[in-house]
Amino acid sequence: MIIRRGTSEDVAALAESRDVGADRLGEFAAWIDAHADTHLPYLAEVDGEPVGYAWLLVAERVPGGGSFDRRYGDVQAVCVREAYRGRGVGGALIAAILDEARTRGLLHVTVHSGRRAVDFYLRSGFRHDRQTLYWDSAGGPDTATSDRSAP
Repeated sequence: MIIRRGTSEDVAALAESRDVGADRLGEFAAWIDAHADTHLPYLAEVDGEPVGYAWLLVAERVPGGGSFDRRYGDVQAVCVREAYRGRGVGGALIAAILDEARTRGLLHVTVHSGRRAVDFYLRSGFRHDRQTLYWDSAGGPDTATSDRSAP
């Protein structure tokens, strides 16, 4: 298995992983180019075939506390083809993302996980944090009082 940063040559595979149809490939490629500094794609390959994908969003908080370098990361769109799940592909993708975060000196990395993947992220070194709050625009004003668990 090889884990590597995605390039412009990977647009079709990355689009497929996000359910972007062939008719919108050019638009997706333009989006990737426009966001190349902030959205970093990673691919897992086995025998030259892409079997997993993950994205690292690199964002920056407002300067404060004497620091102007307050960059952080967010794991986005992790996907491993079903036939390759349970083989360490997801863990290798997350390890690559966290290595990138360390290299860039990011303050922290967040992830908004589906319920099935929470244990995976906990095993990968993430932890629950009571200071991170979640607001859902689809829920309207009552969202904050809902008993729904945040992702």
